[in-house]
Amino acid sequence: MILNWANIDTVLLDMDGTLLDLHFDNFFWLTHLPEYYAAQFPGKEQQARDALKRQLFEKQGSLDWYCTKFWSNELDLDIIALKKQIEHLIAERPESLSFLKALGSHDKKRVLVTNAHPDSISIKFSVTGIEPLLDEIISSHDYGYPKESATFWNTLQANSPFDPKKTLFIDDSLAVLNAAKDYGIEHLLCIDSPDSKKPPLRCSEFASISHFTELLTIGGALNNG
Repeated sequence: MILNWANIDTVLLDMDGTLLDLHFDNFFWLTHLPEYYAAQFPGKEQQARDALKRQLFEKQGSLDWYCTKFWSNELDLDIIALKKQIEHLIAERPESLSFLKALGSHDKKRVLVTNAHPDSISIKFSVTGIEPLLDEIISSHDYGYPKESATFWNTLQANSPFDPKKTLFIDDSLAVLNAAKDYGIEHLLCIDSPDSKKPPLRCSEFASISHFTELLTIGGALNNG
């Protein structure tokens, strides 16, 4: 993947599935939480799993879908405590730290833009090394709109100005990448292997990479130019 880094001064980075392995989140929402929730309804476990699946699906793409406080209230569970039970599964994606360090050494502004709730961000930061390598941290919960919304990007610009023509945005969500494209961000990259335990995604709409090594070696040219 070749990028003209001379035309990029800001890099906006997603967290889950981009800097961090999405396996933790997928395992939590698809396995750990459903199993724990179903156990609260002896004899009706499958009905409970089905009901939870419907609730999650109905909120997909909204800010509530990403909100730990919303689901704690909705399900009468301590979502953060449940996440901490499996925090050993939280991991950086390959070469995430090396990429962030290289960006810093080339004076590129590194901004985390995530739909994760601040409580979830805190858990991730406590067990990974990404926080010190970020220049700014933005949660969509700070603005009241998810990254899928055009209002998010307008609010981001108002609060943390950037030049869309000189900005690179990296994410694993096609819906989010399309929202960024509609806003006018010039350089867009899709992560096609966000979950280390699942097959790669199809990112035909955008240029894609599997690992950050593709941006650190000769093709990516960050370490060479």
